[in-house]
Formats: sequence, structure tokens, C-alpha cells
Amino acid sequence: MKDWDAMLAPYKQAVDELKIKLKGIREQYQLSSKHTPIEFVTGRVKPVSSILEKAKRKNIPVDKLEEEMQDLAGVRVMCQFVGDIDTVVELIHARTDFEIVEERDYIKHKKKSGYRSYHIVLRYPVQMIEGGEKRILVELQIRTLAMNFWATIEHSLQYKYSGKIPEKIEERLQRAAEAAFRLDEEMSQIRGEVQEAQKIISRKQQSLRKN
Repeated sequence: MKDWDAMLAPYKQAVDELKIKLKGIREQYQLSSKHTPIEFVTGRVKPVSSILEKAKRKNIPVDKLEEEMQDLAGVRVMCQFVGDIDTVVELIHARTDFEIVEERDYIKHKKKSGYRSYHIVLRYPVQMIEGGEKRILVELQIRTLAMNFWATIEHSLQYKYSGKIPEKIEERLQRAAEAAFRLDEEMSQIRGEVQEAQKIISRKQQSLRKN
């Protein structure tokens, strides 16, 4: 394989740019009186060891990675409420600075494991000093904090057991996934109360800054 740093550099740039843009949306909401659908944003470029492991598992030739591996670059948006996910998806659809290639709704159609998240694959333009514009694939994941907590634990267990989690633990994970989703549903029921409390805190903070 040619220089990994050179190959992955535009992916790192795409992650950095998308994080700035999404955080910018969050800041615009914070400056208004509206509830922000974005709690926080993270991103990463897939480590080389993970790239090679997935390429082997999915039978992807190394010279086809950029066309066939959609998550070389990944950006994750965390939301407080399930309804916020729909708002973020609408915001993404309204943008013109990238192309939507594919969408996968694992919230309405959860995975067998219990995994829930909304995935959007983008074709994002990166400006290169040589060769001009390069359009690369980036996977955007949108989920609640509860969904993210569950997914983080499940990922750790997948790593520990090399993708073959014992059946009893799988059953517990599935039950935990349902418990996490029930928590999201309960929080959605008291959403108005939570948002009003956050507005009071925000007004107090603004008042303190002025003084």
C-alpha cells in the first residue's frame, strides 16, 4: 500500500471541516431562543489496523478501499432526544455543500443486536493542492446519548470477543438496547420540561456574562 498518511489526509480534512460546520449549526441555535438538536459532535479517521481488518472481512481489495469502504471517515452527531435526530437529518438534506449517497435508518429498523442510529453516507468535496477537488465518502451517524452509550459498550464487547459475543451476553445486550430506547421515549415525554429548564439556565448564564 502506498503512503497511508497521504491517502488518509483528505479524509482527516473532511472530518475536521464537517465537525466545524456542524458545531457552527449548534452555535447558531444556542444564539437563538430555539432548542439545539445537536448536543455535541465527534469524528475520526479509521485506524489503518481497522481498515485492513475490515477489508479482509469484507473481501475489499486494498486498491478499492476508497470506493467500497464508506466509513474511512466518520462523523457522529449526538442528540438529546429522538425527535432531534429527524431535525438533524432535515438540516443535512437542506445543505448544498455535499451530496447524499445513501441513508440507513437503524432507528425505525433496528439491527438484530439492538443497535439504533441513523446513518447518512456523504460524498464530500475536499480541495487538494494537487489535482484540485477530490470527492470522498464520509459516514455520518446521528444518535441519542443513550443510543451512543449502548453502541460504545457493544463495540467494546465485539472487540473483546472478536465479533463472536456469547449468546447470553448478546441477550443481555438486546435487553439493554430496549431499556435505552425506553429511556429515550420517557425523556421525549418530558422534553418540554427539560427544554424550559435549559432556557432558564441559559438566561441566567447570559445575565451573569453581561454583569
